[in-house]
Amino acid sequence: MDKRRLSTRNMVYYAILMALNVVLTRVGSIRIGGGGVELVRIGFGGYPIIFAGIAFGPLAGGIVGTIGDIVGHFMSPMGPYMPHFTMTAALTGIIPGIVMMLFKENKNSFWKLLLAIGIGQVITSVLLVPYFMKTLFSVPLVTTIPGRAISQAVQIPLYAFITQTIQKRLSVVYANE
Repeated sequence: MDKRRLSTRNMVYYAILMALNVVLTRVGSIRIGGGGVELVRIGFGGYPIIFAGIAFGPLAGGIVGTIGDIVGHFMSPMGPYMPHFTMTAALTGIIPGIVMMLFKENKNSFWKLLLAIGIGQVITSVLLVPYFMKTLFSVPLVTTIPGRAISQAVQIPLYAFITQTIQKRLSVVYANE
């Protein structure tokens, strides 16, 4: 099966991952706001975007991140809509997908997954989101970066482990098709 093709089956997978993203981000997360904007979100909402990028490629990760962010915002807004965060959500799926494309063999290696997810999360969650919070809402970087760095130190290895486990299970399914 060509996992990178834009087929009906893959679009259904993308829709499921988008729905998971919206539910885990907007309903299954702890959201802490201040000054009319969301300052901190603790949860696993970004994982479906990352998984889409790794499993289906950077285009799929970008689609899942973009549409999931737009739908999620209009379903449960916390502050005004800012396209900066939609771009960041798209990059959350695009960057790991691109990094994984660079590896020719053993794409299910924990260390390769850790690297791909780590690069993406450091760029998007630890750097871009706090930068946009500072630029758009005057939230000081010193209040956002440390907490995000600590949470990513836990989430990145967890995401890599979960991705490796899911991919092992899916390889059995794909082998039987």
